[in-house]
Amino acid sequence: MLWQSTGSYKAAARLASATPPPAHILSRGIGWQGIGILLDGLFGTLTGSTVSVENVGLLGSTRVGSRRVIQISAGFMIFFSILGKFGALFASIPFTIFAAVYCVLFGIVASVGLSFMQFTNMNSMRNLFIIGVAMFLGLSVPEYYREYTAKALHGPAHTRAVWFNDFLNTIFFSSPTVALIVAVLLDNTLDYKDSARDRGMPWWANFRTFKGDGRSEEFYSLPFNLNRFFPPS
Repeated sequence: MLWQSTGSYKAAARLASATPPPAHILSRGIGWQGIGILLDGLFGTLTGSTVSVENVGLLGSTRVGSRRVIQISAGFMIFFSILGKFGALFASIPFTIFAAVYCVLFGIVASVGLSFMQFTNMNSMRNLFIIGVAMFLGLSVPEYYREYTAKALHGPAHTRAVWFNDFLNTIFFSSPTVALIVAVLLDNTLDYKDSARDRGMPWWANFRTFKGDGRSEEFYSLPFNLNRFFPPS
């Protein structure tokens, strides 16, 4: 959930033409998300609160990232949830329509992640090697796990510890997780010290702190002078 939230925050900032959120902003967002999950538990909801990746893609397709629009939309959702007829109307929408919309929205978010590659040196054989190996293993390893499970009726990890089997098989069933593990491992071990510029680290260094870029206050200041309760670090 934390990975999804962090990635969604960065994608939303990118699609809204804002600077990358510094660590303070990410911590603030995840902290409020934790409070939301606590309230969900108190009210007995079936699922916890998390960042909606679909809404991030919707932000990119509509080019609307205003807080006021989100607030008004939330008000409409609360109002219409009281009226059962509107819920029945949305429930009557065919699943194929939802699937088509999800294909577009998830595709936009995925392309945003790839767009960050422009800040690295894509002429570097090191970077090309890391990206290629991560993508290949991210596709092939989960496919191997699926085929193995279909034939053997259990995953490749098959020990007496059921919890360990479930943990390991779940990780390697996920293509994004495998690609992330491989990419992070290679990026932090393969010619690590002499490749900072090729990895795009000088560009990211400007956004590690709230005051590292003068535009951060413009994009991430809270309304009603609430910044005094959440001072940037």
